[in-house]
Amino acid sequence: MTWKHLLAVTLLLAWSASLNGQVNFPQGQAQDFIRVNAETVALDHLLVIDGTGAPPAPDQTILVAGGKIMSIGSTAAAKVPPGVRRIDFTGYSAIPGLVGMHDHLFYLVSQPDGGFLVHDMPFSYPRLYLAAGVTTIRTTGSYEPYTDLEIKRAIDQGNIIGPKINVTGPYLEGKGLGQIQIHTLAGPEDVRRTVDYWANEGVGSIKVYSHITRAELKAAIEGAHAHGLTVAGHLCSIGFVEAAEMGIDSLEHGLLVDNEFDPNKKPDVCPGGRDSIPQTAGETDDSVIQNTIKTLVQHHVAITSTLPVFEAYLGFRPGASPRVLVALSAEEKKSYAAYRAIRLRDTEASSSTKAAATRNLAALFRREMRFEVAFVRAGGLLMAGSDAVLGGVIAGFGDQRGVELLVESGFTTSEAIQIASLNGARFLGQAGHIGSLAVGKQADIVILKGDPSVRIEDIENVEVVFKDGLGYDSKKLIEAVTGQVGIR
Repeated sequence: MTWKHLLAVTLLLAWSASLNGQVNFPQGQAQDFIRVNAETVALDHLLVIDGTGAPPAPDQTILVAGGKIMSIGSTAAAKVPPGVRRIDFTGYSAIPGLVGMHDHLFYLVSQPDGGFLVHDMPFSYPRLYLAAGVTTIRTTGSYEPYTDLEIKRAIDQGNIIGPKINVTGPYLEGKGLGQIQIHTLAGPEDVRRTVDYWANEGVGSIKVYSHITRAELKAAIEGAHAHGLTVAGHLCSIGFVEAAEMGIDSLEHGLLVDNEFDPNKKPDVCPGGRDSIPQTAGETDDSVIQNTIKTLVQHHVAITSTLPVFEAYLGFRPGASPRVLVALSAEEKKSYAAYRAIRLRDTEASSSTKAAATRNLAALFRREMRFEVAFVRAGGLLMAGSDAVLGGVIAGFGDQRGVELLVESGFTTSEAIQIASLNGARFLGQAGHIGSLAVGKQADIVILKGDPSVRIEDIENVEVVFKDGLGYDSKKLIEAVTGQVGIR
């Protein structure tokens, strides 16, 4: 059978599947946000960055049918069946839908007393993720796990618009955090009970937190793995090396939260509290950090980069962009302005203590960038997520900023996009379906105006986001949530 016959058969099967109801189109109001709804469409004259790390390929045509990619190749040589709609995307680029591996559905809502409460954003966040080109997320910790599960089900059923979701269970946290919305574990048996319960409720992964003990972590890993679930950790009481040797699957935030280098570190104790600045162990070529990298790679532990949320702590770094501020509610704009003012004051502080703390955090941020590059060069699996939970870092836009910061760290554009797409798909066991632009995969395709390999900021210029072959209008999705982040 020639490739022409194979293509014809494949297209016929795709059309047949759609006619038999196997391609689900969102109903009702969702139709207002769909820009391309043809069963089969050819996307012509694209610069393709396919998510594998390969160099960009110019002037390509992507043929989509039945929600899948049917072919990718030179536009000049493309074999497009007669009658198929063709869209000229000259001057545009195509990248795979991003796979956000630390992308919460909640937001920290400011309170009059200066504190905060955490609420899911079931209206604004799913739309923002999709509008920004994030077609798959792992929630990596939940305050409202039932809400997260219901959001996922509603998206899967086509009732609301949003990305594919791997729901992570509630935070497994030991004694010390004292946050009213997070359960404090009573020991390993409590961990096993909690993991079993949420595994049966349908979560896809487990998250352990800052004050968990080694015995509790051991119980979490054993329990999760028994259910076929992975375990992610934002750790403080347990160092990265020890957690890797215990069998954890991914570690979040990198060295910015790893306190194992503190000379006064005690077993099962988070030194200085969860938000303390870790003690530096030196540069990434130091033997101590090199040993950490070696151990992580040997034990196949992935790292999730969340540079955007830490950048927000540094007053001398860029603040929230206008498009972020437009999405925030009036109260959250005020809260962010106050927060930003504090960060700027700390940067300009005459106090030697505050100035030293700011310099130390800035140095650790730069070291984290170098660590992530060194980890990848050593063979480690680096993924990306925004940790979009506060004013300057919100759903979708934070993920785009993460790709920009990976490039600033020293990765090529192709490498950064692979980290933010295919690497996450590999970790989730979904690389055969999503994460890169390849024949046979789901048509999760982001169309950008410009060329991010020349100007990485073009990653923000999203025009159309295809999820399973349906093309959503990014601008309309963003406009629909104006002023809603912090409310719903």
